[in-house]
Amino acid sequence: MITECTKQDISYILDVINDAALKYKGVIPDDCWHEPYMLEQELISELSSGIRMFGYQKNNVLSGVMGIQELEDVTLIRHAYTLSDYQRTGVGKLLLQHLFEINRASRLLVGTWRDATWAIDFYVKNGFILRNRHQSNQLLKKHWQVSLKQMENSVVLEKQNMGKCAG
Repeated sequence: MITECTKQDISYILDVINDAALKYKGVIPDDCWHEPYMLEQELISELSSGIRMFGYQKNNVLSGVMGIQELEDVTLIRHAYTLSDYQRTGVGKLLLQHLFEINRASRLLVGTWRDATWAIDFYVKNGFILRNRHQSNQLLKKHWQVSLKQMENSVVLEKQNMGKCAG
């Protein structure tokens, strides 16, 4: 079952993010890796900035989370993670489909680490187009607040929402 998470769910959301993010250790640059991957205050700040988090519960366990941030002309997918024990079971796809249904923008963007090939493959399989280096850098500068090091090691994927008009 997919529900919108609240501030009362923060510890569960962090459990999912920090468990799933272990997959990035040794893949992303060492100076971009830290444990835990996300701190409580960082998540609180993200939620306060307008990110809405959705969670999938399976067997009474929050097994995946995925957020959206609706901006003026695009919607960003933010913090998409599935518990390691539930990866490759369809949780991410169910959450992504839910975001497709509630998205109001004509464009969906997601940023991820360039070397996280499993994440890139997941989004491509679900209709996203990998943007080139120049396009990714432009989109990262415009829509995200990331360090130069993270920008150098990240990519952006885009999905046009054909059923919606930009407003």
